Amino acid sequence: MEFKENQAIYLQIANRFFDNILQKKWDSGDKIPSIRDMAVEFEVNPNTTMRTFNYLQDKGVIYNKRGIGYFLADDGFEKTIALKKEQFLEEDLPVFLKNMQLLGLSLDDLKVYAARYNGASVN
Repeated sequence: MEFKENQAIYLQIANRFFDNILQKKWDSGDKIPSIRDMAVEFEVNPNTTMRTFNYLQDKGVIYNKRGIGYFLADDGFEKTIALKKEQFLEEDLPVFLKNMQLLGLSLDDLKVYAARYNGASVN
């Protein structure tokens, strides 16, 4: 995995976890890969992966069964959606809206592109 310079690595790994959850690769109660396995997959120090797991656990997305491993919380999907919405509204949307303004794009322009993306016609 290639990491961006402007965000902590453990948060970038957390975003990959969020993607897996939102794509339903893990369901509520599913055991997730171990810290060591994830460190190998992401080619990072296990301490970095541990920081990711601690972050996800603090947010209530995963929980630890001591001696067994980490599992997706029963409401992990819902908590992931809430966290990603908050992230989008605070970080991504302001940049997007600024670019719209700089490029002279309107909401009507977006409707046209959204319709094309979704394969629908524009009203």
